[in-house]
Amino acid sequence: MSNQEQLQRAMDEVKRLRGAGGTEGGVLEFLFGLGMAVAGGWLITNQVTVHSGAWMLFGVNAFGLSLLPFLLGVGILFFNGNSVLGWLLTFSGVVIVLAGVLMNMGIYWRATSLFNTLVMWGLLAGGLGLLARSLRPHARN
Repeated sequence: MSNQEQLQRAMDEVKRLRGAGGTEGGVLEFLFGLGMAVAGGWLITNQVTVHSGAWMLFGVNAFGLSLLPFLLGVGILFFNGNSVLGWLLTFSGVVIVLAGVLMNMGIYWRATSLFNTLVMWGLLAGGLGLLARSLRPHARN
């Protein structure tokens, strides 16, 4: 293959991957949609208040109890790093702790106006729509 053919093939490849997502979509649409989606998502998460409560089991704080599988697993892994039981206990302990955090979390929407709510969700929905549209091929002019 000659240098001319290699150069032509490289130029064809650059033209083929010119748009967003490897299509001939709009890069500006992608960037604008990404900005809208990020702004909408940030505004929505800014209106949410998160509270956590105590981990209660039969009226007793149970957070320490939920750490036992994790700590046992880590101890076994320090003794034998190839122990299947150690990995299983460590993994299940992490899952129990994460599930406990999520289960004891209260998520509340702060009071806001209807206009602000529509703007926030509109930015998110419009941004995601533009992102999806930018990944589709566009007709060349």
